[in-house]
Amino acid sequence: MECSLILEDGSVFKGRSFGARKSVFGEIVFNTGMTGYQESLTDPSYRGQILTMSYPMIGNYGTNKEDVQSSAVHVRAFVVREMCEVPSHRLSQATIHEYLKQNDVPGISGIDTRALITKIRQHGTMRAAVTHSPDHEKVIAELQSMKYPSESNLVAEVACKAPENLPGESKRHVVLIDAGTKLHIQKELVKRFSVTKVPYDFSADEIRKLKPDALVISNGPGDPAHPEIMATTVKTIRELYTELPVMGICLGHQLLGLALGARTFKLKFGHRGANQPVGKDGRIYITAQNHGYAVDAESLAGTGLEVTLTNLNDKTVEGMQHKELPVFSIQFHPEVNPGPRDTSFMFDDLAKMLEESKCR
Repeated sequence: MECSLILEDGSVFKGRSFGARKSVFGEIVFNTGMTGYQESLTDPSYRGQILTMSYPMIGNYGTNKEDVQSSAVHVRAFVVREMCEVPSHRLSQATIHEYLKQNDVPGISGIDTRALITKIRQHGTMRAAVTHSPDHEKVIAELQSMKYPSESNLVAEVACKAPENLPGESKRHVVLIDAGTKLHIQKELVKRFSVTKVPYDFSADEIRKLKPDALVISNGPGDPAHPEIMATTVKTIRELYTELPVMGICLGHQLLGLALGARTFKLKFGHRGANQPVGKDGRIYITAQNHGYAVDAESLAGTGLEVTLTNLNDKTVEGMQHKELPVFSIQFHPEVNPGPRDTSFMFDDLAKMLEESKCR
């Protein structure tokens, strides 16, 4: 069945519907990964967004229960050049069409994704709709008047509602502030620590009562400087970073920067994919990323933080470390899934930092 992808600038891309048959609005973004579409669909950081894949065929290895990064599909819609109807993989349990239909998420195929992504790169992320409505002018008017999804508190939609204990293989105890964490962040932490996952709006006093040895702030969706996040998560980090070793990942990296006095800004079209090069002093890592905001490097002056890694494409901040305290953060995803495993040692760095802080 025919449907359309419509952008706020009036562009219309006609294609074929798959997944759930419904109309949705969101912010259009793109991912440059060749694989990992199911991990992307279930990554809470995509909340509120319409996801476009740059790779031309999606669905060729189907979907399964192994590759999910949360308990739900978080994208509002899925845009592909070609949707594979006959997947081939020993773990495949459903086609991408069946999977999206089960999760009540619409998809659209047959789109010229190269032209679409070129437009996003030139214009920046835009409000968009996947719709079956023939009244395109009405949809465009609705798009131009709608708020960006990031103006809502998207973190509140994806974070846990109550503390959850995740027993690990160590007596060392880490509190994970859940701003929309991926399951593989939890798995990497549990390999090294006992973990208590807490809601994004848990207070510093509530965390102190858990007597953690370290604090980790997870990935998540939306604007890190949203007023409700500033009043909760950022406030909590500001009260605790001098008391505990701290690690921030993706959104957690941005929230740490804000807590110590830095600023964040929205990127033109973000970094989403499994092939982003980061480095410093001649050392390069290929990383998995999914974010639309970044920390302003110039705003780090006077915060105690210094840049440890930069994005080699656009020179944005990819890593920070406090000059005196056991506090560091990274903009990329060291747990990958999908992506290269160049930086999984970052979790070991947290463990070493924790041990060193105990010895002082």
